[in-house]
Amino acid sequence: MDGRAGADRLDSAELGAELGEKATLVQFSSAFCQPCRATRRTLTEVTGMVDGVAHVEIDAEAHLTLVRKLGISGTPTVLVLDATGLIVRRAAGQPRTADVVAALGRVM
Repeated sequence: MDGRAGADRLDSAELGAELGEKATLVQFSSAFCQPCRATRRTLTEVTGMVDGVAHVEIDAEAHLTLVRKLGISGTPTVLVLDATGLIVRRAAGQPRTADVVAALGRVM
């Protein structure tokens, strides 16, 4: 996961789900995106391994205002939020489990 992060903060209203106690993995997906399915599996696996981490998947096509606000240009894109909703990491493309765990380690 690359280190590019903005000063953006997301809240549960924008996400349509509660933030994780320690961190939140936000996945932007689209309906016919094959790597999005694999990303969903990876992030679900990580949230099962790490306590206090939530996974929220957002349909990019149905949330264009948020996609534009955050400069999401492709799917899958994964944002790592800290406990307050601050975007601290972001990566485009299908992440590796080890990279997601490492990114969470730096956040928590």
